[in-house]
Formats: sequence, C-alpha cells, structure tokens
Amino acid sequence: MRFSLLAFPALAAAWNLEKFTNLVVFGNSYTDESRWDYFASHNGSAPPVGWDEPVSNDTNSGGFAWPRFVANQTGTKLSDYAVSGADCSKEITPRIEPSTKIPYPSVLEYEVPAYLADSASQRSPPESTVYAIWIGTNDIGYEGFLTDSQNTNYTLAAYVNCVYRALDDVYRSGGKYFVLMNLAPLHLAPLYVVPEKGGITGKESLYWPWKSGNITEISHRMREQVVALNQVFEYRTPYELLIAKRYPGARFAVMDTYSLISDIYYNNTKYPNITNVTGYNNHCDQKTNKCTRLPHPETFLWFDELHPSEQTDKIIAEQFIQVVKGESKWASYW
Repeated sequence: MRFSLLAFPALAAAWNLEKFTNLVVFGNSYTDESRWDYFASHNGSAPPVGWDEPVSNDTNSGGFAWPRFVANQTGTKLSDYAVSGADCSKEITPRIEPSTKIPYPSVLEYEVPAYLADSASQRSPPESTVYAIWIGTNDIGYEGFLTDSQNTNYTLAAYVNCVYRALDDVYRSGGKYFVLMNLAPLHLAPLYVVPEKGGITGKESLYWPWKSGNITEISHRMREQVVALNQVFEYRTPYELLIAKRYPGARFAVMDTYSLISDIYYNNTKYPNITNVTGYNNHCDQKTNKCTRLPHPETFLWFDELHPSEQTDKIIAEQFIQVVKGESKWASYW
C-alpha cells in the first residue's frame, strides 16, 4: 500500500522549506553536467577543491541535464557533484570506463567528500539548500547486480544502506532538506525492455555489446529489482526519520521518478511533444563509435538506449520544482 498525502495531510506540512536558494545534487549520468569530462580529460584526476563546474548542454540527455533546468527556472545556485558512470560505492560495484580505463568515481567515496571539501570554505545555507540524490542505474545494471557483477558477499541491501550512509555525511555537515529520487523504470529503457517493446540485443548496444541470453528474462529481472528497491526506499525513509531518529530535524521527500517516467511512457499524450516512447534518438555504431541523431529529438522519451532525453529531463525538472514546493503528487514527505 502506498502512503498518500491525502490520507496523511500532515506529511506535506513536514516539508517546510520557505526559501530555495541552493541545489546540491549527487548521482550518475542521469544527473551529471560535466564533471566526468574533467576526469576523462585529466587522466582520472578529480577536479580541485572549489572547481567551478562549467555549464554544459552536452550531457547524456542530448542537451541540458535536469538540475540545470531546475536552476534556470528557480534562480538557484547549482552545485552538481554527479559523475557519469558513478555508483553508490566502489566497494560494492566497482566499475571502470572501458576506453580510458579510468575507475568511475562513486557517491560515497568521491562525490560526498568532494562536496564536504568545497563546503568547508563556502557553506550552503542549510535553511534554503536542498540536497538531491539519484543513484542506482549503474549499481543494479549490466555491470552490477543484474549480471551478478557485484563484489563477493554484497547484496542489494548494501546498495540501499550505502544511499543512507551518503546522506549521513551530508546531514552531519548541516544538511536539512533532502530529496531522495527513487530508481527509474529501467525495464522500460531500450537497453532493458522486452523485445516486443523495442528491446535491443548486444549487437545493437553501445553500452552492453556482450549482452546475450534471454532478453525477456533480463527485462523481468530488472523490473523486479527496481520495484523491490523502490518499495524499500518508500518504507525505510520514514522508518529512519520517525522511528530510528537517524536525521533529527531534517526533512525528506522521496520523489517517485519511477512513476513519473512510467506515466510518460504509458500516457505520453499527456505530455507535449513526446510521441516516441519505445525508440531512442541517438544511435551509435559499435565499431566506429560514430553516432547519428534522428530528427525531432524533442519527440523522444529516451535519448539513447539508457538515458532519458532532454525533453524528459525538462519534465523531471518541472516536477522536481513541485517537489521542492511541497506540492507534488510524485512525492512523499517526511
């Protein structure tokens, strides 16, 4: 059973943010603006403390990423620590970028410490700063739990624990308002969807060229992982706040990106422009890595086989703003 803000009106009131001046985000390629580019162009070295990340419209969405739309529409200062390819912890699902051989940074070991190092000299005002984390696509994906590629003795519970451990450090540094964005419906992405809905083979995939086996089974396993984990986030978050008292004084919103993107997929007539929910815009050749974008990119839900498009990111940004306002039907508040 899903908690409803209509059934629990006090929950929306729990999110009492009065002013929104700063947005700090952690995550992977769904959120990264240009931080991975620094790693890739500096032989894997991290940006220095205080690095001013450049604004970029060359992201994995094919344009601007959702946090940039949020910042532009609200006038907030954006601090984007997300890194393409990141997972929650390198101790659980370590990954290496295949062409550069650079280990992907993680939220726990790099992103949060990078934020803490920056904030030591320029602290964000806690009463008007929102911290958002959207992580998991790589953790449970084709180089993670989906293919049993995690380190020995780690389970999906370790990934969930890692998310809250990362938030622990931000909370201890003074964070008060948090948006935990749950897992997207990855089983609907062309990389993982069933064949009859456009699911692709390894020969067609830029990210997972060694993909083999029963594509339908792969899709169903991905769906089972995502649904189960999102249930955990839905019920564990109020447990940590209300029963375990893990974050005294903090306010949490769990943003249901799973349901939002699913709504675009199944009810796309409600969303202007998006008419293609099973295909994707950017097609790349495995041998040459040359990519071709199809006409009318604004009509696609997916930019490539794994990533939401810029048009979808605009919708995510619009709904994120409603979450921060405390008015979203796509969020539970605690």
